Amino acid sequence: MIITKARKYENTKKTQIIMNDNNSIEKISFDTVDGEKAKYDFEELSKKIIGAAIKVHRELGPGFLESIYEQALKVEFAENNFHFDSQKEIKIKYLGIEVGQHRLDLLVENQILLEIKAVKELIDVHFAQLRSYLKATGLRIGLLLNFAKPTLEIKRVVY
Repeated sequence: MIITKARKYENTKKTQIIMNDNNSIEKISFDTVDGEKAKYDFEELSKKIIGAAIKVHRELGPGFLESIYEQALKVEFAENNFHFDSQKEIKIKYLGIEVGQHRLDLLVENQILLEIKAVKELIDVHFAQLRSYLKATGLRIGLLLNFAKPTLEIKRVVY
């Protein structure tokens, strides 16, 4: 799906894809009118997630295992009334046949996938991993969070 800017005074329909609780895909459509830029749910949600991650990083700092940051994010998300799934199991299919399973770090509001890292440097394989998870779930937006640096490293991946 390609999202383009609406021309002035043009009605356009935009579509966002989300995954519901039983792992099926739903499409949500919304309109933009009179050149207004559509307010995408994931943009606002991304800001809130990033804010929560920064808060966790400021409190804990670098140096812990990924699981510690995941637990702290779960506390922060619960405090902010976010719906989230931790270690959600997904089925990986090849030619329509299940070939394995994987557990996602965090899925927030059934829209944004979080991959938590605590590594010296993010490398290409980390991005490929997140893109693969997005493909397997049918989601479009993922955040790669690296807590190992003095300043939280945040990368958004769009599939």
